Amino acid sequence: MSKKADIENRILVVSYQLFLKQGYKNTTMDDIAQELSMSKKTLYKYFPGKMELLSATFDVLKTRLAIKVQTLLDNRYIPFAAKLKSLLTVVATDLAPINPELLEDLRDHAPEVWKELQEYIREAAYLRFSKLIQEGMEKGYVASHVNISLVVFLYASAIQNLIDPKFLSQFPKEMRDKMGLKTSEIYDQAIQIIYQGILTDEAKEEYQQT
Repeated sequence: MSKKADIENRILVVSYQLFLKQGYKNTTMDDIAQELSMSKKTLYKYFPGKMELLSATFDVLKTRLAIKVQTLLDNRYIPFAAKLKSLLTVVATDLAPINPELLEDLRDHAPEVWKELQEYIREAAYLRFSKLIQEGMEKGYVASHVNISLVVFLYASAIQNLIDPKFLSQFPKEMRDKMGLKTSEIYDQAIQIIYQGILTDEAKEEYQQT
């Protein structure tokens, strides 16, 4: 890795951590420069502004997650149930730090990044999860009567709405407080609920044992 790339990577790592901790709105370029022990002038040489930094940090997250998931899906030697469970772990691990407050911040103050994140979720759900369901059906782990597109739509819709603060705000606060799930747990449980309902009895047994 070149020195320039190494510095850019360090800037992105530190910026992402601050966005997670303080939110996008409350994090300034001064904060980021101070955390990096570099001048703001130097920081601007690498990134023209806070919005560009935010966008770049989420691009890194999406790329990393996409590579991990695709590599897992392409591995022909992992049993279906183990692959399903590993997929849940990979997604949950990378999304765990993203809290509802940051998501609300993105929607209100960085709508373009919020839109890109939603589009990524939809595309990832369609391209990758439909592939996994198809594999499970071909191997006899997913019930043959299941409509793959419907399962994908249910998953994508659930995830898109459950991480959307505006959607959740329609429900009584008592209900929202009782849910009390982190973003990663929402992904995890939504997938489990959907998949546990479409798996054959044999697959359910294997899933529980992995």
